[in-house]
Amino acid sequence: MSSRSAKHRKQKQTSRSHRSARHKKPSPITTALQNHPTRAAAAVTGAVLIATGAPAVTHWAGVGVGQAAVLNRASGASLGIRLSPASDGTPVASHPAPARTASGHRRDHDRSGRPAPTSGGSPSGGGAQPTPSPSPSRRHRHHKHAEPAVYKNPLRAVTGLAPERIDQGVDFAGSGPIYALGDAVITNATSTNYGWPGGGWITYRLTDGPAAGLTVYVAEGVTPTVSVGQAVTSDTVIANMFGGGIETGWAMASGFTAESQLPEAGAISGAGPFPTQVGLNFEELLQTLGVPAAYNRYDYPYGLLPSGYPTDWPAALGS
Repeated sequence: MSSRSAKHRKQKQTSRSHRSARHKKPSPITTALQNHPTRAAAAVTGAVLIATGAPAVTHWAGVGVGQAAVLNRASGASLGIRLSPASDGTPVASHPAPARTASGHRRDHDRSGRPAPTSGGSPSGGGAQPTPSPSPSRRHRHHKHAEPAVYKNPLRAVTGLAPERIDQGVDFAGSGPIYALGDAVITNATSTNYGWPGGGWITYRLTDGPAAGLTVYVAEGVTPTVSVGQAVTSDTVIANMFGGGIETGWAMASGFTAESQLPEAGAISGAGPFPTQVGLNFEELLQTLGVPAAYNRYDYPYGLLPSGYPTDWPAALGS
């Protein structure tokens, strides 16, 4: 073989070796691990953790002994990672098992979105810590809707309403529709009871609220718009008021006449003296519902108020 051929072949071999060496050049990470294994591995660990999140450490830590060694117990604890020894004694990172519900299902987060507590126990050695309940601000709030009023102002639509005196009941002037106080049943309805000026006489027995079972009368200048036995509500017009005024108050349970005429109420008739205790009680109910006060409501009351009548209407109606 000529020296030229040998030289050419040697140069080819040298060139091929150079290229092979260039491609097999160790990476900076490998070089760093060989020269400074602890410092370099820590830097790589940090880069991996930042790029992929702490859970990736579990898979990465088993790659090499030198790399896994950097995950000592101090750094692992700061990341919430437990280090368990591998079969060769090398610490390997692992994560706590997800918390489980009472039925055994895994639960990685509680209802508030916070990570569920681990089953590792409390620092004092107790059992698993209970899952914190969502804060009140996170709970679904049920807003309580206002209950409809059990009674309403029965004179709310009367035009020119003007309170007059309290006697057996309460007298008013004006004109227009009159409603029932609340849920009730009509027990009398006539426009020809001339024992009362104008001839009107309507009674109804309340079936709901604090006055359930008591009977109300509307008398004098009214024309009934209901019939006996009819069920009504606070939105039912029971009569139309015309000129001359009306009187309304508590009636006997029979619906015969005003409650104030009963012996147990003092037997006070249309001749007085006024105001009666029964009339004052009914006027206080009307005032609670928004009806203007009568002029003689602070006069000395006569007679008695029989049992069964509420005496504190604002409290009874929750006003």
